[in-house]
Amino acid sequence: MHYERYEITKGETSMTYEFVSQGPRGDVPKLVVYSKTRLLGIFNLGFGDKIREGDFDDSVVTNNGDTLKVMATVAVTLYYFTDRFPNAKVFVEGSNKTRTRLYRMAITNNLEVINADFEVYGLKNDAWEAFTAGIDYQAFLVIRKK
Repeated sequence: MHYERYEITKGETSMTYEFVSQGPRGDVPKLVVYSKTRLLGIFNLGFGDKIREGDFDDSVVTNNGDTLKVMATVAVTLYYFTDRFPNAKVFVEGSNKTRTRLYRMAITNNLEVINADFEVYGLKNDAWEAFTAGIDYQAFLVIRKK
């Protein structure tokens, strides 16, 4: 993504990343957490307003006027995470349909740049397919190219 982004503080295990959204609503701490799922090698990307150490709220609408900058910052954590865990597959789903649509739009708008380094799949009708712009997906799977 070719957008301005926030400075990131990486956790010791490369599973957590923090940054601060800045805008008309003030400074809002954000937290990105990669967590293991029950499926070997698949991690969930969770993200939201930090509410305490290691925990976040992904249902809050911060509305700080910096959506592109926040999304670009979260995207950069995918690079850091997959640098540390190159074989990881990252599952991404919004906390609601609106958020999932926002993620789809961010992927669509930056697909050329993303495709240089990652394979992206969309979940539709309980089946994974290569991401195609304009399709309404339920979730996404992102894999770093080798």
